[in-house]
Amino acid sequence: MLEVSGLTAHYGASQALFGVDFGVAAGEVVTLLGRNGMGKTTTIHATMGMVKPSGGQVRWRGQDITGKPSYQIANLGLGLVPEGRQIFPNLTARENLVATASNHLAHAEPWTLDSVLAFFPELVPRLGSMGNLLSGGEQQMLAIGRALMTNPELLILDEATEGLAPLVRRRIWAVLAQLRATGLSILVVDKNLHDLVKLADRHVVIQRGQVVWTGTSGELNQQPDVRERFLGL
Repeated sequence: MLEVSGLTAHYGASQALFGVDFGVAAGEVVTLLGRNGMGKTTTIHATMGMVKPSGGQVRWRGQDITGKPSYQIANLGLGLVPEGRQIFPNLTARENLVATASNHLAHAEPWTLDSVLAFFPELVPRLGSMGNLLSGGEQQMLAIGRALMTNPELLILDEATEGLAPLVRRRIWAVLAQLRATGLSILVVDKNLHDLVKLADRHVVIQRGQVVWTGTSGELNQQPDVRERFLGL
């Protein structure tokens, strides 16, 4: 579905990505791993059109989407749960969910407000609350629900459980496992390797803006040197 090849990106004169290559197949869960500041978020932003690539190519279902505006990429079926959640603070939880809702791909059974609330019943009593008044866990559920309301074929999560309490983190991992079971493709960035290896099919390790290792969860478990060298684990 998603093919990223030779992706480069700059912030002014500083180069952040140096030829990143990876892909996500239909129904697959892939992680981007690496220490802080190594280029994971930049890779996501360049893929989603939030940072203009300076080289390389991003293809979605065979179509070149390199450097297209973010809203066009989103309309093609890529849904983003951004780092920091970025909930609209001056909208209610309900308004956050419906503000960008769409079904551009005409799914026969699309995500709706009712189905998202059935998935996240914790949000029901908070629908009338302003986004900035929700807890961190509630905001993350809201951000995932907001992305699902765009009815994506690939869900991208940047720092899926960052800053969340252990109980809430377990809830989010359970949610992602449920979404995987529906056949939804997922690209996820997170530091909780223990949970990621149980969820993901493949892992892509990024070091200083380059892919330095790729492999399955089984292969990653069998290579402690990779975890120690590139992930500090």
